[in-house]
Amino acid sequence: MSQAETAGPTGTTGQSPRNPPTGTTGQRPRNPRNPLWTLGILRSEITTTLRRHRTYALLAVLAAVPVLIGIAVRIETGGGGSGGGPGGGGGPAFLTQVTNNGLFLVFAALAATLPVFLPMAVGVVAGDAIAGEASAGTLRYLLVAPAGRTRLLLAKYASVLTFCLVATFVVAASALAVGALLFPVGEVTTISGTRISFGEGLVRAALTAAVVAASLVGFAALGLFVSTLTNSGIGAMAATVGLLITVQILDSIPQLSGIHPYLFPHYWMSFADVLREPVHWEELSKNFQLQGLYAAVFGSAAWARFTAKDITA
Repeated sequence: MSQAETAGPTGTTGQSPRNPPTGTTGQRPRNPRNPLWTLGILRSEITTTLRRHRTYALLAVLAAVPVLIGIAVRIETGGGGSGGGPGGGGGPAFLTQVTNNGLFLVFAALAATLPVFLPMAVGVVAGDAIAGEASAGTLRYLLVAPAGRTRLLLAKYASVLTFCLVATFVVAASALAVGALLFPVGEVTTISGTRISFGEGLVRAALTAAVVAASLVGFAALGLFVSTLTNSGIGAMAATVGLLITVQILDSIPQLSGIHPYLFPHYWMSFADVLREPVHWEELSKNFQLQGLYAAVFGSAAWARFTAKDITA
């Protein structure tokens, strides 16, 4: 619960109360234009999001995925090198390289979680951002302080983006630890066939995780918009995840190739270009531009809906 929730009851319009909130004993309310006040709201929302039991559960599931992949590969290969050419074996991209270099488990885990697990976790958090507060009856108390709906919405979106970053790096860190524990590590052979040092490989892995997190920016805005359309947190989460599955299906139908470049998950797997020498930025740039477009469109739609919404809970 954010700091504003303890301020006391208010009306349903989201405007500042005429009288001082309960507990202020006639003191003047804090100035919403004060940058420290805005930062306080942002810090409170991020802290609240990351400290929820649901968030811990989602992060635990995401951290378990690299562990399962690493153990499965270890059992399958008996820990021995398997040659691991790009065309050998099945499974996610980079999986055939894991036995030769544990660092590749980071790329394999991100490739395995990005299509479904990571966006589903983000969809749960984004879908619940506004609707969850409304269903719990705490949204109007969040608006009692003179922070304004725009600031609250931006703080909610920032908390969702923070979760995107944290969740992605949890997957990467778990994969790195498991990969180093179960397999040898050393110089990295890039997709282009060149070799780079292990240190540079770690930098590429961190950059890959950052790219994956940035790839979820547009979907996070979409989930936030859905969250403003209903007062049911569960309904918003289900609708957001349903949209994810629908768009993923559309992106896999060859007959609809004409619309594929406009679907938010179409360039998600472009993060593999980070492991080329030199890095290929064409697909990555398209991905960033598309995510920015989705963030602008659905972020604006969420703002328009939220600022005009009747707050009754």
